[in-house]
Amino acid sequence: MKSLVLPFLFIITLVSCKKQAAPKNEAPNAVEIVNKAIEVSGGDRIKTSTIHFQFRDKKYKAVRDGGAFSLERSFLDSIGNIRDVLSNSGFERYVNGESIQVADSIARLYGNAVNSVHYFSILPMGLNDAAVYKTYLDTVSIKDTPYYKIKVTFSEENGGDDFDDVFVYWFTTEDYKLDYLAYQFHVNGGGVRFREAYNERYINGIRFVDYHNYKPKNKDVNIETIDALFKEDKLQLLSKIELENVRVD
Repeated sequence: MKSLVLPFLFIITLVSCKKQAAPKNEAPNAVEIVNKAIEVSGGDRIKTSTIHFQFRDKKYKAVRDGGAFSLERSFLDSIGNIRDVLSNSGFERYVNGESIQVADSIARLYGNAVNSVHYFSILPMGLNDAAVYKTYLDTVSIKDTPYYKIKVTFSEENGGDDFDDVFVYWFTTEDYKLDYLAYQFHVNGGGVRFREAYNERYINGIRFVDYHNYKPKNKDVNIETIDALFKEDKLQLLSKIELENVRVD
C-alpha cells in the first residue's frame, strides 16, 4: 500500500511545483497594472469629485458623479466671456452667460479640445474604459527606475474622433505611478510627443503632476521605443504642461 501512496504523492508534488512555477514565465497583466495605477492616483475619489485648475490662459472645471460628468473651460475672448461645457448631453458654448448655436463640426472641435485637457489632467484615470485596449510591451529602466511599459489603443466604435491615436505609458514597478507617457496623433499633420512627469502632489487624495513635453526630431519614430531616445537625450523640449491653482472639492 505504501508503494502506491508514495508515487502518487510524488506526482502531486510535481504537478503542484509546475503550477507554482508557471507564473514566472507569464508577462505582467496590463489590465491589473493600469487598475493599480488608477487606485494609487485617486481612483474612486476622482469618480465623485469637482476639480478646478488653470492651464495657461484658461480656467477648467470638472464635475464627476459616477457616470455623469460636466467638463468646462472658461476664458476671456474678444467677444466676451466664453464658457465651453462638454457633458453627457453633448457640447454647449456660452458667451457672456448666453447659450449660442455652434455648427456641429465646430462643436466637435471645441469639445475635443476641452476633453483633451481634462483627460490628461487625471491620467491614468480613464484607461480602464471599455473602448481601451491595453498591451504589456516590456519592463524597462529609465533613470535607474524600473517601469512597466504599456501600450494603449482604442476601438473605433467607442474610441472617439481620435480612436486611431496610440499611447504608451510607463508605470513604476514599485508603486505603479505614471511617470512617463508618449502618444502618436494624426491631426494637423500628425506627430509624436513624449512627456515626463514632475511636481507630483496629492490634493484631497488625488494625484496631480506637471509634464515636460518633448518631441522627436523625426516624427516618424517608433512610439514603442521612444524612451530609448529620451535616455539618449535625443528629444527636444517643446513646452511645459503645468496645472496651476488646483483645487478639489
